Amino acid sequence: MHNNKRQAWWAVALVMGLPAAAHARASTQPVAASCPAAVPADAKCFSAAMPSGAQVMAILPAGWQAAQGVAVMHAHGGPSLGKASLKRVEEDATRWAVMPASGYAWAGTSYQRGGYGVTMSADDMEELRHWFVQRFGQPRRMVLHGQSYGGGVASVAAERYGRQPVGPSGRPAFDGVLLTSGVLGGGVDAYTMRLDLRAVYQFYCQNHPLPSEPQYPLWQGLPAGNKMTRADLERRVHDCTGIDKPAAERSPEQTRRLQGILAAVPVTEKSLNSHLNWATFLFRDLTQLRLGNRNPFDNSRTVYRGVDAQAQQQLNAGVLRYSADPQAVGQLLADSRPTGRTQLPTVTLRGIRDQTAFVELAGSYQQIREAAGTADSLVQAYTSEAGHSYLSDPEYRAAMAGLLDWIDKGDKPTPQKLAERCAQQASRPAVAQEGKSSSNTGCHIEPDYQPQPLSSRVPGPRL
Repeated sequence: MHNNKRQAWWAVALVMGLPAAAHARASTQPVAASCPAAVPADAKCFSAAMPSGAQVMAILPAGWQAAQGVAVMHAHGGPSLGKASLKRVEEDATRWAVMPASGYAWAGTSYQRGGYGVTMSADDMEELRHWFVQRFGQPRRMVLHGQSYGGGVASVAAERYGRQPVGPSGRPAFDGVLLTSGVLGGGVDAYTMRLDLRAVYQFYCQNHPLPSEPQYPLWQGLPAGNKMTRADLERRVHDCTGIDKPAAERSPEQTRRLQGILAAVPVTEKSLNSHLNWATFLFRDLTQLRLGNRNPFDNSRTVYRGVDAQAQQQLNAGVLRYSADPQAVGQLLADSRPTGRTQLPTVTLRGIRDQTAFVELAGSYQQIREAAGTADSLVQAYTSEAGHSYLSDPEYRAAMAGLLDWIDKGDKPTPQKLAERCAQQASRPAVAQEGKSSSNTGCHIEPDYQPQPLSSRVPGPRL
């Protein structure tokens, strides 16, 4: 029995990545680095290469001292594909310059490689934390922050490392968790909709792949070795749907096809390209490189909506269907789905109209925490915004301040309290806009909002 468990553990590790303990502990001295332009001018920045292969950066605000200071360990979104790059961390430092501007030290990691691997990336967060403490001292408070895909990473890291004693003081590795626009609940819940999109898109467009190209199961994303680029895919989407043109300039066929896609799958014109990118290039990485060319997604019994009854009947009769491989499902769940077993104070913040990580994913995470008996340590707040990559400075300042008061004083925040804190922060100047798609100002928290179940958003019923 124990041997079987060990074999199962190594099967996941070999596909998704080795834990931090399997690498030598970080020993690279930080090197002084140029700070991104958005970072306060009097801050100091440092970078290093980790034994795992990850690239890391730390930002220390002027006058920051570990004994009195707060440090934020940042898990970035994506996942990016390709090799680990310091450029990725610099981009995160630019986007999240509100943290050092608010007086918090900040550190980020590229992760040890690109591609999917939630548990691997969670282990990289522990490597980052260890490096930061080793080089800059144990801060008074250590906060784990996850954004988008990094929200899933941070939720798993909190469970793996959050409460373990660190050093002679017996302090926990992390004191609290902030999850923003998080892809929560695991990869099966988060990504099955993108298989729906590939299948429905192919039914209407028949150009990904083209009839003249080798056919392949759509859950593979792309065949290994296929040279398609994002620009190539975008051209095909434009040819089929005309979303690069005003609605009045689209052909009747383009309009019909686009209406059919949007009726069946919960995406918008603006988000269609990005979701198809994930369902192409990330799917190839996930299914072929991480899951042994096995399919974790299932649409074999999904009922898709049509623009009318006839269109719905034709779509459901003709759409390509796939059954999930149980081994792939189990492997993806083991890697990416949190158990909820953490008592760390956790605050989440996300936009209600986010078209990348649907707000209903927060409901899935709530259910996970309730099942684990840890929902009392979770506060979820929602804003009326449609942004995903960034909401607003005062909202993040309010979330951090509320989380720290919860940690320090036992004053658990509520969405209403966070909204009030945000209003107090709203007059402060916004940090530089670079890397942000929102206005970066204002308070939009909806204290009374509660999300619907994920099943209300995605096509169904499912197995």
